[in-house]
Amino acid sequence: MKILAIETSCDDTAIAVLEIRKQPSGEQAAKLEILSNIVSSQVKLHAQYGGVYPFMAKREHQKNLPLVFKQAMKKIGNKKIDAVAVTYGPGLEPCLWQGINFANDLSKKLDIPIFSVNHVESHLLANFIDGSSTAIKFPAIGLVVSGGHTQLILMKKFLDYKILGETRDDAAGECFDKVARILGLGYPGGPAIAKLARNDGGRASNKLPRPMIHQKNYDFSFSGLKTAVLYEFRKQTPETQKSKQYIQAMCAEVQQAIIDVLLAKTKKAVRDYGAKTVILGGGVVSNDELRKQFKKAFNVLVMMPAKKFCTDNAVMTAITAYFHLQKGGKPRKNIEAKADLTL
Repeated sequence: MKILAIETSCDDTAIAVLEIRKQPSGEQAAKLEILSNIVSSQVKLHAQYGGVYPFMAKREHQKNLPLVFKQAMKKIGNKKIDAVAVTYGPGLEPCLWQGINFANDLSKKLDIPIFSVNHVESHLLANFIDGSSTAIKFPAIGLVVSGGHTQLILMKKFLDYKILGETRDDAAGECFDKVARILGLGYPGGPAIAKLARNDGGRASNKLPRPMIHQKNYDFSFSGLKTAVLYEFRKQTPETQKSKQYIQAMCAEVQQAIIDVLLAKTKKAVRDYGAKTVILGGGVVSNDELRKQFKKAFNVLVMMPAKKFCTDNAVMTAITAYFHLQKGGKPRKNIEAKADLTL
């Protein structure tokens, strides 16, 4: 079976083709092979504005989808596509509907079923692109950390979710972007901050807050951290604000503040629910320091995708559709109305 998947939830136009081959009798899992994985990024376009403009991103998706589709199909030759999967949300609505409409048209033209996929769930299931879904032990705690989402999720069994907590304002990735803008580092903020944090010249003069870290819930809030950075930055002289050492120190402190909160909340969830696995997903999980500290912090299995599958891609959309198909999920003939996006 070959699934063609489309992802346009934000500013990446992505199409992938995943082939699933049944294994001989006695084998536990099917063999998964990525036949094509094309991602067209809009980062350079949006960088000049300091962030993603939804309707500009929509126009780029409209322009890029036929080109990316052509590249993806070129890689698989004459192989027949059996189903289409498309990210249906959460995400930027103008962007999402470009992918949905393209998927609808493709489904009709090829006369194949179409599956709608939850974007947050697909970030978690990106861990199983290599076919390792049998490794996870339940109950598990999922942590999705991206530009638009920061959520802690209880996984009672495979594809069974309960949201424990989420951000009340800015997501972690959004906080990175806003802090980078304050420090004059450009967009996207996460990679820029991570790069400078590696060469930290010392901590910021005032230790930054770790919002909600001691509260007895699983929610997050990173807006206050961004504001604290702004106030701290404004207190400095123009010379200090431009100082490489000061900016490196601020980057290291912001990065650590975010990691500290994520770790504390995840540890609490693991203790409270007796979790046997921690499973991470989302673009922020490509941060090297976060990956290192999470691997050291737990006595249970910690899973995280390869860095190239942390950021938005269509392979994770395809694998999510496949797992739901395996569990009896039903395709659609056409996507017309807003679906239930609850995990």
